[in-house]
Amino acid sequence: MTSVLHIALEVDGAGQHPAAHLVEPHTTFATPAARPGVTPDAHRLRTVVAAAENAGVTFVTFDDSLVPVAGRDPHRVDAVTRAAFAAPLTSRIGLVPLVHPAVTEPFHLASQLAALDHASTGRSGWLVGAGAVPGARAALDRPVADGQDLADETADVVTVVRDLWDSWDDDAVIRDTATGRYIDRDRLHYVDFASGGDGPAASPALRSAPDGRRAPFTVKGPLIVPRGPQGQSVVVGRAGAVPGELLDIALVSSLGQAQGTGAPLVLVDVAVTLDTDTATGAQRLEALDRSAAHTPDAVVFTGSAAGLVALLTSLRGVVDGVRILPSVIDDDVPVLVRDVLPALRVARALPTPRPGATLRDTLGLPRPTSRFAATA
Repeated sequence: MTSVLHIALEVDGAGQHPAAHLVEPHTTFATPAARPGVTPDAHRLRTVVAAAENAGVTFVTFDDSLVPVAGRDPHRVDAVTRAAFAAPLTSRIGLVPLVHPAVTEPFHLASQLAALDHASTGRSGWLVGAGAVPGARAALDRPVADGQDLADETADVVTVVRDLWDSWDDDAVIRDTATGRYIDRDRLHYVDFASGGDGPAASPALRSAPDGRRAPFTVKGPLIVPRGPQGQSVVVGRAGAVPGELLDIALVSSLGQAQGTGAPLVLVDVAVTLDTDTATGAQRLEALDRSAAHTPDAVVFTGSAAGLVALLTSLRGVVDGVRILPSVIDDDVPVLVRDVLPALRVARALPTPRPGATLRDTLGLPRPTSRFAATA
């Protein structure tokens, strides 16, 4: 474990509590933009991410879903697009959208995230969705895997996405004006990936097939996007849902899960409800739970900023970082950026992301060598 503590922050919707959207906002995060053509949601996203970046957050995550979720805008754009929107507005913070392998074709998924890595100059990541996806059958109009088949399909997709990110050598773009060549085709590679699975293959009869078994798929490659500044985006996933050797960061929901993940870095999810100027964290959480009872799959902290600082400081050397899930973004994030993160910086518990650094640089992760270059 590292001696510093990386802080990640979930910024989707009004907050992680399902009643967060019922709370009257008290901060500028909800203030509509003054600029013409900028929607309040876009302004809010920009403001929250900027506040996180200025406070020293290592990366933000963007949750996503196919069907409306309480507290989330049912008309929101997808997580990758929201991360791409934030890319040119930031310079140090990592941008990690959730994309579920079960509902996005691997080739398109790899292309979108590689493009995000270019747009963010090397600050992209991928939060691998895991488990069943509500609405997947209707959205895809085909059977979807579940159980172990879904877990195996997820591992296959992560594997082929990493292969596709390596399908361009770092120096494949040559821009040779003398010969009129933009790329050297000898530096592009077929991945020729074939997944497992014995479910029904694509056909007109597929619509009537039952859910459960995964269908095999193949990917030829190469990708249509050059290799990103990081080589491969940082892959973040739930411990146990994705094999540790395929992850750069394993997310756990308790400290007891932190050992033996097989991933280079481990971050624990902490659901936070903080004291504010108008109410204690306990009072706020009680009011939220009256509207919608909620038991987060995370370590739970309710209390003062000083108490959270003490908790996070105690986690140095136990885990590599914490992903904070604020109950209500408009109320909890201002306390985080004003009272919690500055105290951690004074204690030298936080890394300092610098402009121009990739997310891998900030996390202390090496830039992967292309498997094709290594083979050659």
